[in-house]
Amino acid sequence: MSATALPTARVVAPPSADHSAGADASPSAAPSYAGLRVVPARHPARWAATGVVAVLLAMVVSSLVTNDHWEWDVVAQYLTWPSVLDGLWGTIRLAAASIVIGFGLGTVLALMRLSRSPLLQSVAWAYMWVFRSVPLILQLLLWYNLAYLYPELSVGIPFGPGFASFDTLDIVDKFGAAVLGLGLSQAAYSAEIVRAGILGVDQGQQEAAASLGIPRWRQQWAIVLPQAMRTIVPTSVNEMIGLVKGTSVVYVLAYGELFYTVGIIYGRNQRVVPLLLVAGIWYLVITTVLTVAQYYLERHYARGALRTVPPTPRQRLVRALRARGHLTRTAATTPALDGAQR
Repeated sequence: MSATALPTARVVAPPSADHSAGADASPSAAPSYAGLRVVPARHPARWAATGVVAVLLAMVVSSLVTNDHWEWDVVAQYLTWPSVLDGLWGTIRLAAASIVIGFGLGTVLALMRLSRSPLLQSVAWAYMWVFRSVPLILQLLLWYNLAYLYPELSVGIPFGPGFASFDTLDIVDKFGAAVLGLGLSQAAYSAEIVRAGILGVDQGQQEAAASLGIPRWRQQWAIVLPQAMRTIVPTSVNEMIGLVKGTSVVYVLAYGELFYTVGIIYGRNQRVVPLLLVAGIWYLVITTVLTVAQYYLERHYARGALRTVPPTPRQRLVRALRARGHLTRTAATTPALDGAQR
């Protein structure tokens, strides 16, 4: 008997409805399904799609391995090159500072947009309107040339005396201009993300908190924002990933981040493709770290909304191995059971 063929078995039909109600049904008259084998559902389209994707994946892998023009030996050589690692550290520093400024200021702007003060609402709206309208590369160049407009920066009373002054070039250098351009531009987009998350929280939460006499600032900080984080986190991490890749635009300031450093190297040795692969691999590593952090953040903030939080990758692997072992043991013992039944 083949594994897929159904065994020949006679199934006794259940009693029909026209039998007399007073007739006694004997146990032998009940239908018997003991000899039937459960056959899993077949999915030919799924198997066909899997085969096509497997063939395409094999072609891609074969192309990457057999084509010598990729120069993987050069990629391995420059992947941990000291100047490349310095550029990587510059990218990480720049991205981290821009993320802190962008999302910190963006949260403040979002709360200003939701404020009852017309002045705060207008200022926040004007800020987002300006910084979302001006291209990022133009903002970077403007901040880099800030010393032309203001040779000195002073702290004091508006239209009054100043208390202290600083040379602009000492404060807004290449790194400072890059952080200001990326961070302030990111704040305009982050404000809308935070505002959308806050507006997504049920209004009854705020009404309940207000009925308990909780101050408005505490309502936002302790009640609304934790619930809004379930909506804010996925979009925010996408923005962070875009910001990490957007640091490559800073090459116009000749700041030594990863892309600029790689460009300097392949401009000297003419190994363009391998050096671009080096940069791509490091960007992929940073993006992977942020993606893993996103998963655990979403899992953390889902505790208040789900009875059972999603399993971690390790828990999924353990469950899959246990299930596979259980199925293997069951399959191994099935013939013996069938023999015993026969």
